[in-house]
Amino acid sequence: MNTRKKGNIAEEKACEYLKQKGYKIVERNFYTKFGEIDIIAFKDDVFHFIEVKSGTTFEPIFNITPSKLKRIIRSAEYFIKQNRIDSAFCIDAIIVKGEIDHFVNISF
Repeated sequence: MNTRKKGNIAEEKACEYLKQKGYKIVERNFYTKFGEIDIIAFKDDVFHFIEVKSGTTFEPIFNITPSKLKRIIRSAEYFIKQNRIDSAFCIDAIIVKGEIDHFVNISF
């Protein structure tokens, strides 16, 4: 199975998890010149810009580097400006590794 297909499966699992937790999925695979945001979700008046990582032989969270986080933030700011959003937001990570771990409001 190729990397993109594995990523799509992880994103599907992440979306199902989020829906079960009461999040509304706003958009998936939002592309900008800065990068991509895997999932944009909304819950309790907060937009969540979510990076999904998966893996079995390593800790996927370590693939979210400071430069990757910076690209996610710039893409989130672009989405907010483009859609004229006046709401709180945060950057989250969902790690799919057998079970799902959700890290809310990550930063470096």
